[in-house]
Amino acid sequence: MKILVYIQQDDGKLNSVSLEALKGAQEIAAQTGGTVSAICFNSDVTTQLAGYDLTEVLLAEDDKLNTFNPLFYLKAMEDIAKAESPDIIVFGHSYEARDWAPRLSVRLDIPLISDCIGFKKEDELTFIRSIYQGKLNSDSVVKNGAFIVSFQSGAFRVDGIQSGSAEVRNVTVDLSEVNDSISPEEKFQEAEQAVDLTQAEVIVSVGRGIGKEENLEMVRELSKILGAEIAASRPVVDAGWLESSRQVGSSGQTVSPKLYLALGISGAIQHVVGMKGSKHIVVINKDSNAPLFEIADYGVVGDIFEIVPQLTEKLQNA
Repeated sequence: MKILVYIQQDDGKLNSVSLEALKGAQEIAAQTGGTVSAICFNSDVTTQLAGYDLTEVLLAEDDKLNTFNPLFYLKAMEDIAKAESPDIIVFGHSYEARDWAPRLSVRLDIPLISDCIGFKKEDELTFIRSIYQGKLNSDSVVKNGAFIVSFQSGAFRVDGIQSGSAEVRNVTVDLSEVNDSISPEEKFQEAEQAVDLTQAEVIVSVGRGIGKEENLEMVRELSKILGAEIAASRPVVDAGWLESSRQVGSSGQTVSPKLYLALGISGAIQHVVGMKGSKHIVVINKDSNAPLFEIADYGVVGDIFEIVPQLTEKLQNA
């Protein structure tokens, strides 16, 4: 099985969702005896990619690929896919991928399984999608032929990518016939007051157990000492205690920080799908039966109003 992963770059930096997808591709290859190659459109990121366990890194360079344009990206990837004949093309489910991966599916006339949270290899290679706002998971299988799959942010951990040494091979694409009908404007930016939790290395997240808005002050003190962003489960946001940009879950952001500290969060599936990819999950809850303990690396059964102030004090003294 030949797997080709598209690696998105943002201002010369590797996109984190693409790297998570690369880890997913490596896991698929390990279970199917396949090979993994990466394709990128910017030479600035090839050195880092060459340090991963890949068969090779394909580089397609053209001035028209320097900035994102779905029409040029589509034609470039179409040329590459036809020349390389991969069995699976893998994307990270980023905003850019949502724009042109479906178009690529149509152009190549192959299926697209989008926004997957994982896969399993039993009798067949099966991809798992979360549906109905995380209430259910569905299985998708492609019986014959090549296909495209995209993985949701947080589906795999970047720190698990296998290192190695790969050669970089330049490939040519013909963009001369593309009718560019798109007039790009400034790149989309989140509202000024919004928070991009996907970039946070440490997150302190609070749930219904906080009781009332006034109690958030102790959470802010702890997050300040940890250099963390504050996040929340949906009940806290619905109550208006924190802005919606800080919600984690199926109807909020999907995060994968190095440390996710959950305070008073029971762990409904809608919240879990948004944070289960965190490297270390620490849960503090007085309910020993809280579902979130099932995926915790460290769990503390206790009252957050007793534990958090003591933890803050210990960290201050340290």
